[in-house]
Amino acid sequence: MDHGRHDNETASGGPGTRAASNAPGRRARASGRRAELGAFLRARRARLHPADVGLPEGDPALRRTPGLRREEIAELSGVGVTWYTYLEQGRDISASAQVIDALARALLLDPDEHRHLRDLAGLAPPDTPDTPDTPSGEAERPRDRLRRLVDAAAPNAASVYDARFDYLAWNTPYTLLRHDPLTLPPGRRNLLWMMFTDAGNRARMVRWEPAARALISQFRAAMGHRQGDPAFTALVTELSEASLEFREWWADYPVRRFRPATVAIDHPEIGRLDLEMFQLRPAEHPDLLLVLQVPADEDGRRRVTALLDGRSAPGGDPDGDPGGAPDGSASRGGLPARRPGNRSHPG
Repeated sequence: MDHGRHDNETASGGPGTRAASNAPGRRARASGRRAELGAFLRARRARLHPADVGLPEGDPALRRTPGLRREEIAELSGVGVTWYTYLEQGRDISASAQVIDALARALLLDPDEHRHLRDLAGLAPPDTPDTPDTPSGEAERPRDRLRRLVDAAAPNAASVYDARFDYLAWNTPYTLLRHDPLTLPPGRRNLLWMMFTDAGNRARMVRWEPAARALISQFRAAMGHRQGDPAFTALVTELSEASLEFREWWADYPVRRFRPATVAIDHPEIGRLDLEMFQLRPAEHPDLLLVLQVPADEDGRRRVTALLDGRSAPGGDPDGDPGGAPDGSASRGGLPARRPGNRSHPG
């Protein structure tokens, strides 16, 4: 790592020179994003009529431009007219999440438009309801789709997490190879709780500490997009009280995103198993995380398949019914572990 940093600095004339050379590009990108934000706001304002937002129509001839006036959007969203005008003009001003969300409501943005507005403002995606908008007749619970997805991944262990690393769905291989999230209390079905408080998982992992440290690093990076979110803050507070390791390592402020990794486990029935980790995000829910744990060689795959053929696990619903998922599937929910010795994998 030090050698690579030295080479980069030498080639560019030093870290200060490199940062200075990148500054015009960053300013240009920021300026372009502000201009796009202003254009988006103007386009969405122009498509609205007073009646759409509960205002009297008045005489259309008195409106010099189509759509609502800037003053009307400013009033509806509770912001100053001058500030909103500057925002539409692409000026270099900051906008909080609360203000951007208020503008989204005033402009009657749909979920995709709201997400786009937040992207242009440099903010994390908005919190979305459990059931997104779908064409008429196609609506279904997103968790039903997630359960089918993780079931289809067998014999590989598969699990899906939300932004806070709460378990949303998992399959039978995950419960047999790694952990059964239903053994955790309903309020603590979370990958961090499993990693730092479950003694069985800790004993099964060949190298628990690197994986646990990697998970903290990934969670710290994820939390950077959710500053001020009380759910994230509460999780950190509770884990700090429950786990000495979490408290000490969290104070070090580790940050590292996912790197390809392999985690090793000592399984009580099939012995030592190396699992290669993959992380993917569903396009319709980019804030969710799908983790696949794939046997690293053909021998491991044969042993996992034999384990599955010889065992059956009851289904479970992460919402609390240990007797089975609503559709009778054997899917469950959770995140996997990472490669021992590699600090980029959540365990």
